[in-house]
Amino acid sequence: MSQPKFAAFAGSARKDSVNKKLIRLAAAAAEKAGAAVTLIDLRDYPMPLYDGDWEAKEGVPEIAQKLRRLLIEQDGLLIASPEYNSSLSPLLKNTIDWVTRGSKTLQEALAPFQDKVVGLYSASPGGLGGMRGLVHVRSILSSIGAFVLPDQVAVSSAFEAFDEAGKLKDAALSQRVEALAQKAVRTAEGISNLYGVAGSSAKVSV
Repeated sequence: MSQPKFAAFAGSARKDSVNKKLIRLAAAAAEKAGAAVTLIDLRDYPMPLYDGDWEAKEGVPEIAQKLRRLLIEQDGLLIASPEYNSSLSPLLKNTIDWVTRGSKTLQEALAPFQDKVVGLYSASPGGLGGMRGLVHVRSILSSIGAFVLPDQVAVSSAFEAFDEAGKLKDAALSQRVEALAQKAVRTAEGISNLYGVAGSSAKVSV
């Protein structure tokens, strides 16, 4: 296949988010494995809280359409999700909701996630590293057509887990982060080779 394309982002807008630190490491590992990676900051894609009445009046925000188009062009996604009250962050859920709006058919609506290979990460100051939130992220993405890898990486005690350069202090944990990113890239390549197309996703006009 041609070089696999991945988008990587954290479900947090906070500048010093530990999940942003984590996703940068995952993105670097995917690039090292041969992928072309677009690192996204959701702070650059501000969207209103999803409201059906607002959408009926104003339509899908252009910034949501822009992100949607970007995601559709990818073969895979790397996502680092914070845990909010044992679930995913409102920012991540709202982003998923908006980028799947504005299409005439269900297949078109789900194109940003349909058949994408997804590697999941989380970081949390708690002892479970955000794993409870990943259960919900996995359920949502699987239900809308993504191929979510069974492996995942959760970084516990995250405020102490990174050094000043943004690297993980634990070498074994760092290797797990890299291994998951590498597996995502290899899986995307394998799916592409299986179907004989350059990229696993169907490109849908929006």
